[in-house]
Amino acid sequence: MANRIFNFLLITSLFAAPLAKAQSNAVSTSPKKDSEIEKYNKLISFYRYENPDSALVYVYKGLDLAKRTGDVAGHAMILNQLGMINDNRGQFNESQNNYLDSYNLYKSIGKTKGMATEVVRLGVVELRKGNYDKAIARFLNALQLSESIKDPAGIMEANLTLGEGYMGQHNYDKALHYLKIAEGINDTLPLSNLSLNIFNDLGVLYRETGLLEEAKEYLLKGISVSNVPKYQGLNITLTNTLATVYAKEGNTEYSIKLQKEALKKSIEIHNYIRQLLTLNGLATSYENINIDSSLNYLYKAKTLAEGRQGYKQVIEALQSISELYTKKGDYKAALDAKNEEYELADKYFYKEMSKQVSNLQNDYELSKSRAKVQELRYINSHQALERKVIIAIAIGAIIILLVIGYSYYGSRRLNKKLRNANTELDESNQLKDKLFSILGHDLRSPFVSVINLLEMIDDEDLPADTRKEMVSELSITSKAALETLTGLLKWGEMQIKGMRINRHEFAVKPVVERVILFLTGAANYKRIEIRNFISDDLNLIADKDHVEFVLRNLISNAVKFTGVNGRVTVKSFFNERTNLATITVEDTGVGIDSNRLNSIFSLNNISSNGTYNEKGTSLGLLMSKEFIDANEGQIEVRSTPGVGSAFSFTLQATIGHTPTLANKTENSVGQV
Repeated sequence: MANRIFNFLLITSLFAAPLAKAQSNAVSTSPKKDSEIEKYNKLISFYRYENPDSALVYVYKGLDLAKRTGDVAGHAMILNQLGMINDNRGQFNESQNNYLDSYNLYKSIGKTKGMATEVVRLGVVELRKGNYDKAIARFLNALQLSESIKDPAGIMEANLTLGEGYMGQHNYDKALHYLKIAEGINDTLPLSNLSLNIFNDLGVLYRETGLLEEAKEYLLKGISVSNVPKYQGLNITLTNTLATVYAKEGNTEYSIKLQKEALKKSIEIHNYIRQLLTLNGLATSYENINIDSSLNYLYKAKTLAEGRQGYKQVIEALQSISELYTKKGDYKAALDAKNEEYELADKYFYKEMSKQVSNLQNDYELSKSRAKVQELRYINSHQALERKVIIAIAIGAIIILLVIGYSYYGSRRLNKKLRNANTELDESNQLKDKLFSILGHDLRSPFVSVINLLEMIDDEDLPADTRKEMVSELSITSKAALETLTGLLKWGEMQIKGMRINRHEFAVKPVVERVILFLTGAANYKRIEIRNFISDDLNLIADKDHVEFVLRNLISNAVKFTGVNGRVTVKSFFNERTNLATITVEDTGVGIDSNRLNSIFSLNNISSNGTYNEKGTSLGLLMSKEFIDANEGQIEVRSTPGVGSAFSFTLQATIGHTPTLANKTENSVGQV
């Protein structure tokens, strides 16, 4: 945890310089300081950290004003502010697009200074993403732009950010080279935000290279000149960096004292970023002294980040909280924090995936529209051809009829090809959507559980008994993940190549017993009784693997959606007249709303969580129906909300002796 939070402190301190410079450049490249657009710019800067939603209101007002008045420089300046808001929220793709749009606007009016500012911001995005090579390339480009207009402040900032890029790569010799150039230019200019960031970066560099006294010298110098209202934010940053120097020196008590002073000051000035920075620093300082105090600061950081929708920072805090609970020996709390971390990460993973799927859908709709336009053009061309043929009717009635007949035949043939192409495209997209849904829905969760268990097992302080239990649970989870993956691959192959059915006669009761044994752990955890009333001499005629998959899915769902002390019953009924057997899985669970029953076996079914927040799956029921249909059976559901559900499937069957391999038959069915 200490290394991760330290990296957070390092990177946060490196972001301060380009941020401050970007703000000043936004003003210098705007038309007039007292203009309406500049008033919006100041309001956005005021609310950007404390209340980003309010800042966004002024962003959209500023953009509207700039577009209406044709203020290109003002438009670029507000886009820069929007980029920084998205940057602070961790929405790097959006911020990158904002900076690129701003850069292009400045370029269109020949504002090289504004272009350099946006190139620096693009470099900062790469720096935050850990792409140090790309960040350095951006900063070198910014240096060239600033040198072309002989802008001392821009040249100083470019050298400063180059130093930060090389510090990210731990190339401290090159970093020192560029920082010293920036320091030399700073000596010729008035004190600014960049001056303080040079002091801070040199302090960080000397701390990392073990020159602690040199680090203190620069940091104390920066603190002494920044103790004025204008520079309070950077004063807090310098104080926090100085605290890390004392911590590295072994003076933890004084380090904590400095951090508490920084926290108090950041709260007084309502500086969200510095509060978050300081809370994480205090958590690191207390980690080896008082774990409860460390956890307290991490929870404060989490709450603060949640209030600003800083989900990336919330996830980082939860990761640290989980590690501290593991270190403390509270494995349940560690697991809860880890699950919350993954749940939050999944939300934004799927959010991004949804955007990508939406873009693919938009591209598809655009392709269809273009095809329609081409079709209309063809029809217009055909009509023009007919008019020409009518004009040429004097040539001869036979020639006219031949031309019309040929044209009509060609039109029919082309339209048929177009319809076939659209049909194939629709089928291809439906199959793609199914596969994407399955991979995103069913395959990720088991691997998340495996990774979670592996991280906890790796703890050297874990008791042997607990480790053994976790290894056993890991084995079960891995097998379940493997079975899920195997089923998904089989289903995908079935969608593409058609389903191959290996039908044979087999006793169904041992299959049910094996499935119940597999789910015993989950059932015992909720004190659920699973009763097996399958007839001993009942044999089904179907694909055994398909039946086992369906039983595992239905019984697993019954356990998931049945509360504590509930009951799950598996029973059978054989119809001697039709030689059909019905297998029913009943539960005393929460039941299913009537408005969901019609779509329960389709891809449109919406999954929900179980009574203990277990992850449900709508795809398992879809696959179950396809397997039962392929085996010439039927599946249905009855449910009453609050009472329970009963899933039944009917297949060909026999009553009698246990079958042997000699009874085995094999069939193949087509695409389903």
